[in-house]
Amino acid sequence: MPIGPARMPLFDHIGELRRRLTIIVVSLLVCAIVVYFATPALIELMMDQIREAMRGGDLYVFTALGGFTIRFQVALFFSVIICAPIIIWEIMGFFLPALKPSERKWVVPTVAAMVVLFFLGMIFCYFVIQSAAFGWLLDQSFEFAQNLANAEDYLNIYMMLEIGFGIAFQLPLVIFYLSILHVVPYKTFRSQWRYVYVALMILSAVVTPDASPITMLLMFAALIALYEVALAVARYIIVARDGKAALKWSREDYEQHALDND
Repeated sequence: MPIGPARMPLFDHIGELRRRLTIIVVSLLVCAIVVYFATPALIELMMDQIREAMRGGDLYVFTALGGFTIRFQVALFFSVIICAPIIIWEIMGFFLPALKPSERKWVVPTVAAMVVLFFLGMIFCYFVIQSAAFGWLLDQSFEFAQNLANAEDYLNIYMMLEIGFGIAFQLPLVIFYLSILHVVPYKTFRSQWRYVYVALMILSAVVTPDASPITMLLMFAALIALYEVALAVARYIIVARDGKAALKWSREDYEQHALDND
């Protein structure tokens, strides 16, 4: 990953951003074209977890262009999954010059952790969330109407849930870095846990694209578990690196400590 200088003129920053966005877009389009031909099998894989909740089990397309649109959306969805390492790598590369040399050592582990957490979020959603979410949604109309499974509607909800959980599972990294860089003192995270839990509940409601309380509660439980794990790891690193007193440090205390050790 080439690293640009930390200070550049505005238009150089824009050019760097354009270059990295071009790499991302071209990667996604090339991958989508290749994946397009495998979309029927991929759609069958996607439907495996929700067919049990569907009464008929068949998908319906209601427009002439519907089939092409759905296949391209599914191809693009899987392209995002396949190209996730490239996307994350290029985004990190853009912000890398702003980091101190001592902080750049965290870049490769961070990229690896982001990719792993993204896939973990999607796997969790596939095996735990999809069936429960669609089961609850379809049960709401069971007593008064018959559901015709609009393929575009079903698959869009499916893909938004998967992407939403993949992104939501990045939370531990945010908490981890806010803690070890003392942007937010570790003690604050621990003492204000009630407010954090409420914020996680709101985030769960916002990120989940369906109206299912089952989906929201399952995401909320997952985010709490990830939050606590992230804080436990951050505590271990802070204490091992700077001592137990550092758990109360502010960002200014951390920077002063770094200056004193230089």
